[in-house]
Amino acid sequence: MPDPVHGSHCMPEATRKYRTLFISDVHLGSKQAKAEFLIDFLRLHDAETIYLVGDIVDGWRLRRSWHWPQAHNDVVQKLLRKARKGSRVLYIAGNHDEFLRMFQGTHFGGIEVCDRAIHETADGRRFLVIHGDQFDAIVHNVRWLAYLGDYAYGAAITVNRLVFRVRHLLGLPYWSFSSWAKVKVKKAVNFIGAFREVLSEEARRSEVDGVICGHIHHAELEEFGDVTYVNTGDWVESCTAVVEHFDGRLEILHWPQMMAEIPAKTAFRPRVIDATAAEAA
Repeated sequence: MPDPVHGSHCMPEATRKYRTLFISDVHLGSKQAKAEFLIDFLRLHDAETIYLVGDIVDGWRLRRSWHWPQAHNDVVQKLLRKARKGSRVLYIAGNHDEFLRMFQGTHFGGIEVCDRAIHETADGRRFLVIHGDQFDAIVHNVRWLAYLGDYAYGAAITVNRLVFRVRHLLGLPYWSFSSWAKVKVKKAVNFIGAFREVLSEEARRSEVDGVICGHIHHAELEEFGDVTYVNTGDWVESCTAVVEHFDGRLEILHWPQMMAEIPAKTAFRPRVIDATAAEAA
């Protein structure tokens, strides 16, 4: 049956099934959100349980100016459709969508809202699932600096668009300037390291085997002693998600890389990440 959002010509030949899917930091409501790419990803990927690990909607940006194109609404409809078809969908509130924290335990169209959750993998490991902003001292103690950082991040994404355009004209593949700058700047590297340590320690306090979070837009899956640290990344820069296979194995999926592997003759034609598409997103 044709997809009412995009039509039958976009239907994939096969959907990849997983036990669990983790997505965070989509920032719907911001111009930087790559909603079209997430729609393509969700059309090709399904799971028994889907965790939306915070900052799916960007309330900060929406309060400043309203931006909600059809593609952003399509993402919401796609997730609601998955819930109707039997997937369990849990929405872990983040700092940009913190208004949802007052609705913990509430169900919206089959999507359950919560502040944190404990997920048990197929191989018996237990993971704390949390956005992670609760352990970011700047977000909670120096609110004005957090907003300033949000403006600076937006500026970095604007530079990202210019880089997109130049590389596209030169025939070069997608490359994220903001992601590169973030991991190259010493303070950013230090912040990422401190964030990992704090979240790993929270996992130990919670007596679980690991933590799955978002917030810092840096996808990662690493072992820190007796704790597995997993960050889902984002759908503003890197377009990444984490999946649990049916044997309990966790894996980071990089959608830009996966798009390049989709055969040219397939019935499904994903959008190419380039300057023009990024502007539209």
